[in-house]
Amino acid sequence: MSTSSEPGSAPTGFVPLCVPEIRGNAWDYVKQCLDSNWVSTAGPFVDRFEQMVAGSAGAKYGVATVNGTAALHVALLAAGVRPDDEVLVPALTFIATANAVRYAGAWPVFLDAEPVHGQLDPQKLTDFLERECTSRGGALVNRTTGRTVRVVLPVHVLGHPVDMDPVCEVAERFGLAIIEDAAEALGAKYKGRPVGRFGAAACFSFNGNKLLTCGGGGMIVTDDPRLAERARYLTTQAKDDPLEYVHGEVGFNYRLTSLQAALGCAQMELLDQFVGAKRATAAVYDAAFRDVPMIEPFAEAPWAFSTSWMYTVRVGRDQSRPLMRHLDAHRIQTRPLWQPLHCSPAHAGRQSYRVEVADRLYRESLSLPCSVGLTPQQREQVLATISAFWRSERATA
Repeated sequence: MSTSSEPGSAPTGFVPLCVPEIRGNAWDYVKQCLDSNWVSTAGPFVDRFEQMVAGSAGAKYGVATVNGTAALHVALLAAGVRPDDEVLVPALTFIATANAVRYAGAWPVFLDAEPVHGQLDPQKLTDFLERECTSRGGALVNRTTGRTVRVVLPVHVLGHPVDMDPVCEVAERFGLAIIEDAAEALGAKYKGRPVGRFGAAACFSFNGNKLLTCGGGGMIVTDDPRLAERARYLTTQAKDDPLEYVHGEVGFNYRLTSLQAALGCAQMELLDQFVGAKRATAAVYDAAFRDVPMIEPFAEAPWAFSTSWMYTVRVGRDQSRPLMRHLDAHRIQTRPLWQPLHCSPAHAGRQSYRVEVADRLYRESLSLPCSVGLTPQQREQVLATISAFWRSERATA
């Protein structure tokens, strides 16, 4: 990212948290849309973008959507979620995951994170299914609510994959579908396999702060042709006739525009470079924090290939928010993790099961600048400012 004072650029010395990196063929592809008048929800770039994202995830089909939340909403419907069903959701994730469940008329049940990587805890998922659910009439029923549990929705948070083998095993044992929320994890791998390959479908996001961006946008990927067809139908207003405006049910205006898809295609061509840049920044930070007792980076599991989408650390002695304010005062942008969803007023009264770790991670964690275009000088500015904070803390302790 430029640090000049040109219009639209960040002011000199300011270090943003995570901003887009627009280069490669982006200008050319968007201009092709403008020159050809393919600017809306049809055109060759939409098809191409779907194929590129599906191919990257190792899936057969891609269905582009206007954003990642829309992708989750439609994927849940296409996977058979019905009104008053329940979907198992990690408490430590962005609120859009739970909101999409509510859009489908279903109810989230919140589960805890594991403490090392911040991902959905497979053991607590298993415990909930074994202890709190029962089989009734061929369905899995939550004993507390009496509702049918239909889907488990693991979220690969911060670009790191969930430990999917135990999640897949217990989901199969209890007859649950898996929809992966991979909004933050395009390019990540679990035991050498791309995320997005472990359930009925997976959903990605291309919001402005994601590894790749279309300015917005999302994608459903799947190997199931019926699910892909259903998702495509629902995202295009459930139109039943290619000419006549006949609609068999209530659909959604959820399709991605060609302009956005063109930008997405250019971004996809740079995926490996962008992941490499993110991981390089993570490696520098990891090395710098190795001997800092008050800062503990989220670790990468031996079985994981993380994209390090949002580089996040745990800060000791209840200093995460003071450190955030200190960095902000020095024009360095950071952010806390999301308020755990079982504490969210928007989802008050929803069931949660043994959520303990997520609360602690929320209090302790802070995400540091990690843009694809973050410069070595900006990294050093971040590290020097953090070092100065701890020196001042020790001096006043």
